Amino acid sequence: MPLDFDSALDRFKGISQENGLRLTHQRLEILRELVAAKDHPSAEMVFGRVRRRLPTISLDTVYRTLSTFDDLGLIMRVPVTGDQGRFDADTSPHHHFVCSQCKAIYDFFWDEFDALVLPTDSTALGRVEDRRVVVRGVCQRCLVNRATA
Repeated sequence: MPLDFDSALDRFKGISQENGLRLTHQRLEILRELVAAKDHPSAEMVFGRVRRRLPTISLDTVYRTLSTFDDLGLIMRVPVTGDQGRFDADTSPHHHFVCSQCKAIYDFFWDEFDALVLPTDSTALGRVEDRRVVVRGVCQRCLVNRATA
């Protein structure tokens, strides 16, 4: 189900209040951008987009805000090899396909994986906090471009 800003804002307000985090205009604009983005943007991408609306925002503020949001569970960092990090405002159970050529990131759902019971060995290592799959390959767009080149 697509994430909407109003539900993300309600969640942000609740988590902020629980953690003593102020609702600043800059934080709200960063959240708004993340919810609107479907391309799992990097901090630099978020900065460039938010800066159009808030010319005084700094890249450092964006980095710190993304880190805070990630720590609070408002967003998640998508692990991308060789990249500074990409972000997803949709924290519902889903997985990611990362194109090794164009670096695009696509969401996908895998109910069978989500329903799996973890092996005892994995839980003996410690408390499991997240189970997400990152699949790497070449996306359809790049495959088509390669075939027509």
